[in-house]
Amino acid sequence: MRFFSDNAAPACAEALAALAAANVMDTAYDGDAWSKALDARLSALFEAPVRALWVPSGTAANCLALAAMCPPHGAILCHRDAHIQNDECGAPEFYTHGAKLLLADGAGAKLTPQAIGAVLDATRNDVHQVQPHAVSITNATEYGRVYTPDEVATIGALCRARGLGLHMDGARFANAVAFLGCTPAELTWRGGVDALSFGFIKNGGMFAELLVFFRPELVDATLYRRKRAGMLLSKGRYLAAQVLAMLDGDVWLRNARAANAGAALIAAAAGDRLIHPVEANEVFLKVTPDEAASLRARGFDFYDWGPGEARLVVSWHQSSEDIRPLADAIAAL
Repeated sequence: MRFFSDNAAPACAEALAALAAANVMDTAYDGDAWSKALDARLSALFEAPVRALWVPSGTAANCLALAAMCPPHGAILCHRDAHIQNDECGAPEFYTHGAKLLLADGAGAKLTPQAIGAVLDATRNDVHQVQPHAVSITNATEYGRVYTPDEVATIGALCRARGLGLHMDGARFANAVAFLGCTPAELTWRGGVDALSFGFIKNGGMFAELLVFFRPELVDATLYRRKRAGMLLSKGRYLAAQVLAMLDGDVWLRNARAANAGAALIAAAAGDRLIHPVEANEVFLKVTPDEAASLRARGFDFYDWGPGEARLVVSWHQSSEDIRPLADAIAAL
C-alpha cells in the first residue's frame, strides 16, 4: 500500500545473499576480491574499459563525479528540478568546494541542447562570472521521463563542442534502460557521457551505489576525494558484492522492468489525470485534496507534489496484485 518512494523498498534476495557470501575475512577498504572485480565486470557491461567505484549513497556518487569535472571556481549546468539542485542539501557545492549550479528549464525535467546553449551563451567569458565546466542530466528524470540515446548523444556533442564534461545521474538508470530496451553503452559513453552515477539502492540494493567513469583520468583524484569525504568504507566488499550480485543474471534489469510495469498499470487507470508520460516507475497525477485524502483513508501512501498533484512510485518488489487495488481506486475517483 506504500507508493511514496522506492528508497523504502526492501533489498532483493540476491543482494541479501551476496552480503552473507561476503561475510568472510578479506582485505579492508577496496582491496578485496569483490571490489577488485568491479572494473572488469562493468567494462563488460558497458562494452568499453571503465573504472567503477562503490559509494554508499547516490548523493556521494553524484557529487564525487561532479567534483572530478568541475573546479571550485567553476559551474555545473543542470535542470531547475534536478536532484542535485533541490534534494542534496548543497552537497554538490560542498564536494566541489564551492562550484555554482546554473539552472535551465525543460519539460519533464529534461534538458535540451537549446536550453543548455541559452545558459552558456548568457555567461560572459571573464573572471567576473563562473565558467561552466560540466552538464548534469538525470535519466530517468525527477518526473520519470527518459532521455533516449539520440537525445543523450545530442547533448554529448554540445558538451564536446563547448569543452564541458557530461555527468548522468542514474539513480533510476536501470528503469531508463528497461524502458528503452537499449544497451547501457548506447545510453552513456557512446553518447558522450563521462561519468555515471549508477543507482542500485532504489532498485533492490541495500546500501550500494556505483560511480562509473568512462574517462579513466577522472579516477585518481576521486579516490582521494572519496576518502576525504568519509565515503571509503572499511568493509567495502559488502557494497561491491551487492552490485556484482545484481548484475549477475541481469537482476538489475529484472527489478527495473517489474517496477516499470507496475507504474504502467497505474498510468492506464489514471487516464487524463496523468501530468507526465509514464516512462519509468514514477507516476504524477492530478488529484484534489479531497481525492488525495480519500486514497489515504484507504491506506495508500504517497507524496503530495505541489497543489493538486501527487507522486506515486512503484518499487521493484510490488506485484500486480499489490498495485491493482490502487489502480482501481484511482480509476474510481
